[in-house]
Amino acid sequence: MQWNDSVMTVKGVGPKTTSFLKKLNIETIGDLLEHYPVSYDCYEAPVTVHESNILDFAAVQGMIVNVPFVRQMNRRQIVTTQLRDCNGDMLRVVWFHMPFLRATIKPGMQFVLRGRLHGYGTSRMMEHPQIFTLGAYDALIGTRQPIYELTSGITSKTIGKAVSQVWKDGIILEETLSKEQRERWKLMDKQQAIHQIHFPESDCAVQKARERLVFEEFYTFLFGVRQMRRQLETEKNIYAIIEQPDVWELVKKLPYKLTNAQKRTFLDISLDMMGDHRMNRLVQGDVGSGKTIVAFLALYQTVLCHYQGAMMAPTEVLATQHYESLQTMIQTYQLPIRAVLLTGSMTVAQKRLVYQQIEKHEADIIIGTHALFQEKVIYHDLALVVTDEQHRFGVEQRKMLSDKGLAPHILVMSATPIPRTLAIIIYGDLDISVIDELPSNRLPIKNCAVDISYRPKAYEFLKKQIAMGHQAYVICPMIEESEQMDAENVVEYTKKLKKELPSTITISYLHGKMTNQEKDTIMKAFAANQIQILVATTVIEVGIDVPNATVIVIENAQQFGLAQLHQLRGRVGRGAAQSYCILINTSASKESKKRLDILNHSNDGFYIASQDLKLRGPGDFFGVRQSGMLEFKLADIYQDAEILKLASEAVDEAIREGHILQEKQVMIQ
Repeated sequence: MQWNDSVMTVKGVGPKTTSFLKKLNIETIGDLLEHYPVSYDCYEAPVTVHESNILDFAAVQGMIVNVPFVRQMNRRQIVTTQLRDCNGDMLRVVWFHMPFLRATIKPGMQFVLRGRLHGYGTSRMMEHPQIFTLGAYDALIGTRQPIYELTSGITSKTIGKAVSQVWKDGIILEETLSKEQRERWKLMDKQQAIHQIHFPESDCAVQKARERLVFEEFYTFLFGVRQMRRQLETEKNIYAIIEQPDVWELVKKLPYKLTNAQKRTFLDISLDMMGDHRMNRLVQGDVGSGKTIVAFLALYQTVLCHYQGAMMAPTEVLATQHYESLQTMIQTYQLPIRAVLLTGSMTVAQKRLVYQQIEKHEADIIIGTHALFQEKVIYHDLALVVTDEQHRFGVEQRKMLSDKGLAPHILVMSATPIPRTLAIIIYGDLDISVIDELPSNRLPIKNCAVDISYRPKAYEFLKKQIAMGHQAYVICPMIEESEQMDAENVVEYTKKLKKELPSTITISYLHGKMTNQEKDTIMKAFAANQIQILVATTVIEVGIDVPNATVIVIENAQQFGLAQLHQLRGRVGRGAAQSYCILINTSASKESKKRLDILNHSNDGFYIASQDLKLRGPGDFFGVRQSGMLEFKLADIYQDAEILKLASEAVDEAIREGHILQEKQVMIQ
């Protein structure tokens, strides 16, 4: 059995489980071992009814005081009873679709009930708690059960069992860091780290395991970045793209003035493209700062010098929006440019035509998705490559597109607010320009951070905005319900919202596990105002621009990182009307409130990122992760900023000593 062997080789994993695991991108033994827990279910000693706060997840021990009552409501069977703790305080308990409990739970019996506490004042209630006998729960106290990212049809227990079986088979992981490196940076060995991350013996053990694995992710990534930088520094500029007066003529005709930051950034780009070496520049700019027009101007200048330019976006919808915006500019200002769109969902015949146009240089600017660097795409004279939302593309993907030409200039753009100290490390192969001004005509978004009691008012506000002809987003952190997770999920929330709001309002949902065609259809319908409220996961963080959307409600806001919340908020505030962001905090913790207050009082992404960095302690495993940031499996550049700096030092040291990055190898004895 090897690292790349099918997960079906694990005892107990059959075809059905394999098909479910594939939905989670788990196809090999390596994928399984690197599907790390998102948190742990820690079994703590039972408490009394009033020892925990409302919304805490707790175990309460007590005696059943009455016969469970079963009633039917909206096609749901609801079981209710009461439990009395040792202080005589009562806990109301509700279960759904479990009528058999009437025969198994009887007055006078002692149980430990484990679930989320709800209530007002002195009254307390638990919905659908787990049930344990006193002996069974006592055996679990002090243990930690891994909780994994799931999809329908599979549980954390199934994944944990499969991982456990791999260890039972005697797996041995070959080290990717030398003994000297592990000792120098005080790191756990790989074998121990992978085991402890799945089955930790203590909080200290999981902390050390995570530090090792995060260090390795950063180390591998930064090694690739540094190697690319060294290669790029030796590459001469073979496309001298000189300044073109027609570009500044276009700037004068635009219906708005460029900010000083936009002008400064375009000057950086122009000087790079005229310089001795190939350009490799990152443009960092807050949501709405006007990065796209700067990229268009760079592409226009490239075309005027008789070369081709390409722009790659992470989603088909965003690529289409860029293409349509460019076509509008071409037609409005009669620009001598021929632009084409290339995406994966196009028909074979459509792609063939675009391939011909690119190869014959009948297309000057090519806008698209990953389809831009497929083998069949042959560029005539590709001199500039622009990638939008760069954190969605790995170093290797960036390299694949740049390799399509003879060392073209590289311009990458990102609205992800990363503090400069970290950006210099993460984007070590790139020079950095920052657009730190917003256009003067932008109305600041009005924010409010509230608790769940505000939901009815939020729904009323949505109704009013839609009655005014506007649209709204509702963001949920999950797609479907998951065990031990108390979060609003997209599918169920959409059903709930349809009951709460008038039937005249069209509500639909969107999530990452839908096909590209399904997502594209929904997004186009929303852009055309055929859908008034879009309930979505963070799939809309990038890739959709609807100026008519004026409200974004973010449920369970405490479960997102601040930088990501800021990105989500940037979906509104794109039109002339006043826009609003409602952050619904479902946690009672003071830390959550403190974090969200930062967002509540500022619209400055870079300030928010710096505050996020201060609040997030290094290696806080249970901290809020910035989902999607550079697509690390475990690492988070905010939460793990200190480890990132150590990994950067380690890479520099390794390169000085002439080390070569080892490949992962796994074997079983």
